[in-house]
Amino acid sequence: MNKILIISTISGFLKQFESNNVSVLKNLNYEIHYATNIKNPVYGENKDLENMDVKLHQIDFVRSPYRIYENIKAFLQLRKLIKNEKYDIIHCHTPMGAALGRIAARACGIKNVIYTAHGLHFYKGGPILSWIIYYPIEKYLSRYTDTIITINDEDYNIVKKFHSNKVIKINGVGLNIENYRNININKIKKCSSLNVDPTKFLMCSVGEVNKNKNHIVILKALRSMNDNNIIYLICGSGKRLDYLKKIANRYNIQNNVKFLGHRQDIAEILSVSDCFAFPSKREGLGMAALEAMAAGLPLLVSDSRGTREYSINGKTGFVYNYNDYYGFANGIKILKRDLILRKTIGNYNKIVVERFNSDQVINVMEKLYRSFSL
Repeated sequence: MNKILIISTISGFLKQFESNNVSVLKNLNYEIHYATNIKNPVYGENKDLENMDVKLHQIDFVRSPYRIYENIKAFLQLRKLIKNEKYDIIHCHTPMGAALGRIAARACGIKNVIYTAHGLHFYKGGPILSWIIYYPIEKYLSRYTDTIITINDEDYNIVKKFHSNKVIKINGVGLNIENYRNININKIKKCSSLNVDPTKFLMCSVGEVNKNKNHIVILKALRSMNDNNIIYLICGSGKRLDYLKKIANRYNIQNNVKFLGHRQDIAEILSVSDCFAFPSKREGLGMAALEAMAAGLPLLVSDSRGTREYSINGKTGFVYNYNDYYGFANGIKILKRDLILRKTIGNYNKIVVERFNSDQVINVMEKLYRSFSL
């Protein structure tokens, strides 16, 4: 039996983004191990991992590259684990998990190393400091990577010039579209459970509440609109949650914003929403937006390399610069007053999202994993 180690800095990542790969590996009879910081779930509680049938290993990962002592400690833990378990393949995710994982794999003589880049930290128009720090690191570490997987065209075009044996582009981690189609839910009852008025215009965002997700621009848009008939549903948890609550109070829009925390019922919430806001400063792709498209919602997104993979201004919704709160406010107004337009865009989005179906991604990943087990 082949043995694989999956690495990410945060434990909830596996359930949220890698469940399709876990299923593929099980079908191929792999023994699956997962090295992560179990103390830092972020995308959900660790109980989500209990039914995934993987062997967990605590590694004290941190997300910042500047915390040298903690990163050395995590590297030593990871190297010890790899030496003891003698893995056939190592599949790395997240920036620090991938960096330390590839260095540790190199130290232990493991050549079958895969790295999925869910959005490189350097990108066109991005901060120069990110290019100075992350670009040379990623290029150098590509020497220790057999296969790099990218999820957008921009990253692919950069990485294909690196030193890895193979570079693949896939359409994200794979979306189970049917999970978001034809949700049979009573809107009045669902809204009651969320403590929101079903007659109001419901706008939703899903994702970790951090600076990059840029919820603040939507709050600014709501402040400028002064419309009490709009409710902004923020699904997710994170370090910026308390800050956003304070901002909502300061802007006097606390009645327009509902902080729902981490949710297990995203498909149901999307089904009762009228549009989806996705104003991130950067995105590798943006699975949350794809889920909203599958649910038939129009999008209000920022212009980033990830959202360019599927968003077309005027077709899938509206696209703005990430700090253009006036633009987002205008998009909200247009969608709010035009139900027919929302339905037309939503139906178009259901078609566009088909190419991100999990079946296509699963086929690529199965072929890749099989190539290492031959």
